[in-house]
Amino acid sequence: MKVLVLAEKPSVAREIARVMGSREKHKSHIEGPKYVVTWALGHLVGLAEPEDYDSKYASWNLEDLPILPKSSKLKVLRESNHQFKAVQQLMKRQDIGELIVATDAAREGELLARWIIQMANWKKPFRRLWISSQTDKAIKEGFAKLLPGQQFDRLYESARCRAEADWMIGLNVTRALTCRYNAQLSAGRVQTPTLGMIMEREKEITQFRSQEYDTLTADFGDFQAAWRAENGDSRMFDRTQAEALRRRLEGVQGTVASVKKSEKNEPHPLAYDLTELQRDANQRYGFSAKQTSNVLQRLYEQHKLVTYPRTDSRYVTSDMVGTLKERLSSVAVGPYASLARPLLRNNLPITKRIVDDSKVTDHHAIIPTEQTLLLNQLSPEERKLYDLIARRFISLFYPPARYDAVAVSVTVGQETFQVKGTTIKDSGWRAVYDGSHYDMDDEEADDRENTGRGVILPELKKGDAVRIQRCLVRAGRTMPPKRYTEAALLAQMEKHGLGTPATRADLIEKLVSSDTIERQGNVMHPTGKGKQLIELAAPQLRTPELTARWEAELERIARGQGKPEPFLNSIRAMAKELVSTVKNSNAEYKPHNVTNSHCPNCGTKLLEKKGKQGKFLVCPITDCGYRRAGEKRLSNRRCPQCHKKMEMKEGKAGLYVRCLSCGITETLDKDKQRVNKREQQKLVKQYEKQESFGSSLGDLLKAAMDQKQGK
Repeated sequence: MKVLVLAEKPSVAREIARVMGSREKHKSHIEGPKYVVTWALGHLVGLAEPEDYDSKYASWNLEDLPILPKSSKLKVLRESNHQFKAVQQLMKRQDIGELIVATDAAREGELLARWIIQMANWKKPFRRLWISSQTDKAIKEGFAKLLPGQQFDRLYESARCRAEADWMIGLNVTRALTCRYNAQLSAGRVQTPTLGMIMEREKEITQFRSQEYDTLTADFGDFQAAWRAENGDSRMFDRTQAEALRRRLEGVQGTVASVKKSEKNEPHPLAYDLTELQRDANQRYGFSAKQTSNVLQRLYEQHKLVTYPRTDSRYVTSDMVGTLKERLSSVAVGPYASLARPLLRNNLPITKRIVDDSKVTDHHAIIPTEQTLLLNQLSPEERKLYDLIARRFISLFYPPARYDAVAVSVTVGQETFQVKGTTIKDSGWRAVYDGSHYDMDDEEADDRENTGRGVILPELKKGDAVRIQRCLVRAGRTMPPKRYTEAALLAQMEKHGLGTPATRADLIEKLVSSDTIERQGNVMHPTGKGKQLIELAAPQLRTPELTARWEAELERIARGQGKPEPFLNSIRAMAKELVSTVKNSNAEYKPHNVTNSHCPNCGTKLLEKKGKQGKFLVCPITDCGYRRAGEKRLSNRRCPQCHKKMEMKEGKAGLYVRCLSCGITETLDKDKQRVNKREQQKLVKQYEKQESFGSSLGDLLKAAMDQKQGK
């Protein structure tokens, strides 16, 4: 009898087939003497749609809500129906007596496999391949230690509850909002509180009132120290106070009141989990969370250089200790050779900051595999991400960074000045980052600014006489809280238990694609739609506490400490309450992206949206569905050949015009090209906002040129 192996993706299936000796390739599987390897293309089976329960649900009507079936149905997904039929046929073969589930070793991977098993009516035994890397060695060892499928029943129940809860909450609230306000409004147990955090920060920023203040720094010749009030604050909000202090203290002698020295040990950072890696990649390279996930998946599947990516652990297990030296040896090439090779000469120092079985859940931290590193085979993105992982892994075996911290307090009359400084004694693990690769995040940078870390101080002792040579007054302003970068948003999502390491990137992308938030550089801004949506959503959905409780309950179910049905019953009750809140609301929604163009079918004003191919116009009436490409920017210039108005475009050399019929292009005259690119972009936006296109671009350009020349 042969064994059927079900992988999650064709690429993983090919690797398993190669390692396990299956060579005969078919359209939907690879066969060998013992193993028949097939794949799932991600999810082949999903939860049924509302119309699969009752045809009336095909139309969205507020009075039909909430839709809460007593038991959930499954359906084969249309787009991958062909592959499901192929897998089902393999499962029915008489010569196949056992199934090995080789989907991703995680909650979602377990779910997609179990749904296929259920839909295909597989009744024979099955076992589980549970591995954390895709190397040949890991695959062979995994097949030698296959686990009983029933061992993961609780994980499946947790995944099933998560999927059904998301269906009941997301579908009902989204339909309720969309029907109630006649707009495409989406809500869910994770995306809505995430949007809520962004909006809460936005409120803090808009309500913030900036104040001017001054700080006073005394120059004592060999060092400088900042004035501090009795409460420790260095800011003076009365300008006359700072100036009066400056005049009174310049040239005055003071005394060193205290000198406190202490040796500090800074241990190496923990190994990466997915969220921490996404944060660092965003801070250092500007990668989005989704971009990091995609690149990391290639390093895992294609290059086999790193372990399983979707992990929430930052430790490794004790049974891996024997492999750490081999992994370090595989990294010890190129720029990492001088850092890793000295470690290989001795036994590796293993501490609780590296190995801790109690802090590893389904998967250990992201670390390099034993696969030989060939840097020339990696793309620039892959090299950057691998560099973060490799240096973090190497730093685990370096000693703490040691430095002397010095805090000096100086008394001048009744006033107090303070300064803090450090002296590096041993750079320790920071040597792995050679002073430039290890950048600080915002919090660490603020901490360094506050503590004065890095300032070199002269040798001072209590009672020394010092004299202020001059006082420096610096003006400042209180600043509002910063908007979330993607790194900061990921940290907040992790802190509040919103989503999982595997889903957070997709969730952020969903918020962007639904036009509720937008990226401006590396900062996340709520859109006009997002600002209204968070007010329309039920209050309990806006904060992370609710979904955090759900995630905790799902984890209890996965551990066998909780039951699925009580959890799902509470979700049904919540869905009823949320829909009722929307139905009874008196709030109004006004689309923020309404244009002056009308739908040719129903006459409704069209909405402008952004897509991968640029802007497009869409009718807000759900039953209409009209859509077309965005408006062209037409200029006053007419084509010399067909005499039609020409489209205005922007290239590297500046603005130019192009005939939509003939394709003829003309650049603007030299005088107009004097306006630099930034000014051109500003003018284009100003020009686009006007109701009548093609009437004033030349005037705007000329005005900008005149202003630049001082006319």
